[in-house]
Amino acid sequence: MSQMSFSISETDGPARRGRLDTAHGAIDTPAFMPVGTAATVKAMTPGAVAQTGAQILLGNTYHLMLRPGAERIDRLGGLHRFMNWPGPILTDSGGFQVMSLAEMRKITEEGVRFRSHIDGSYHTLTPERSIEIQHLLDATITMAFDECTPYPATEKETDVSMRLSMRWAGRSKDAFKPRPGYGLFGIVQGGVFEDLRHASVEALTEIGFDGYAIGGLAVGEGQELMFQTLDFTTPVMPQDRPRYLMGVGKPDDIVGAVRRGVDMFDCVLPTRSGRNGQAWTPRGPANLRNARHADDHRPLDETCPCPACSDYSRAYLHHLIKAGEILGMMLVTWHNLTYYQRLMAGLRGAIETGSLDDFTDAFHQRRAEGDIPPL
Repeated sequence: MSQMSFSISETDGPARRGRLDTAHGAIDTPAFMPVGTAATVKAMTPGAVAQTGAQILLGNTYHLMLRPGAERIDRLGGLHRFMNWPGPILTDSGGFQVMSLAEMRKITEEGVRFRSHIDGSYHTLTPERSIEIQHLLDATITMAFDECTPYPATEKETDVSMRLSMRWAGRSKDAFKPRPGYGLFGIVQGGVFEDLRHASVEALTEIGFDGYAIGGLAVGEGQELMFQTLDFTTPVMPQDRPRYLMGVGKPDDIVGAVRRGVDMFDCVLPTRSGRNGQAWTPRGPANLRNARHADDHRPLDETCPCPACSDYSRAYLHHLIKAGEILGMMLVTWHNLTYYQRLMAGLRGAIETGSLDDFTDAFHQRRAEGDIPPL
């Protein structure tokens, strides 16, 4: 049923260099998607996000259905026009947010009834309604509605949750309206249990999707267990479809997951860190609140082309963050998103040249060295 085309140009071990062509433009993979939960990437304009190198953004069904409402966004021309982002948009189905944010939720075979965390109003989200909302938003990539299995959970609890998500995946597929250049992704569940992950992949593959996400990770299991789960999950996933690891993550999580065959990522970390004065650099995170930066005339990262690094000193960024100035949050967020996009470009280049091992070694070596203090 593929409504969008995905091609792989090079591989290096399990890692893949690919391209996803959509109705709203192409996405080079491995790709990182900045999170625009409420139709905005926090502290950034869409033009600034594009300048970082991002090609696709993530929006969220749960938040947008509550405020300003999917029907309203549809009347206003869809999410791309509403937020002034002409490129591809992937929308999370709302399942994770319903489980983590909503109050007084009740899960049944039909769906989830919950109270809004904003005003306490009652809503019901079913696979059919989630797909309808994402259609009204004009999402380029729609996600199947699922239950995000909590961690830790027993194997039996995980099995029951996964089977419900697979039934909802079938209903999501039935509700989706195929159009050229648009796609629907299924979500692999099964916790950290190999047999359940394999059963989930088998069920989703039988239904047939344009891409396959890996859900239920980065929820507290730790990096080692996450990587172990990827080691037995990605090899059984369809080779000719993009693979999306949801909610990941830290730079070393991304590098490790790319090496295990993952193509797409999203995480709030670069933007949330930016608003809190934490900058991500090749030498690891730098806390700009620390006094050591107060008299440092050097740029945050001498190799980075973003405005925070090319136009301002660490001392100035430290001052802005300490003073609570909005500009500080904007500049550090801009830097963090640029760092993430440059990391993805580096990974793509390394896969193209068959040098991913060397790239990974250099990545870890620089991080181990840590930030260099001022002279």
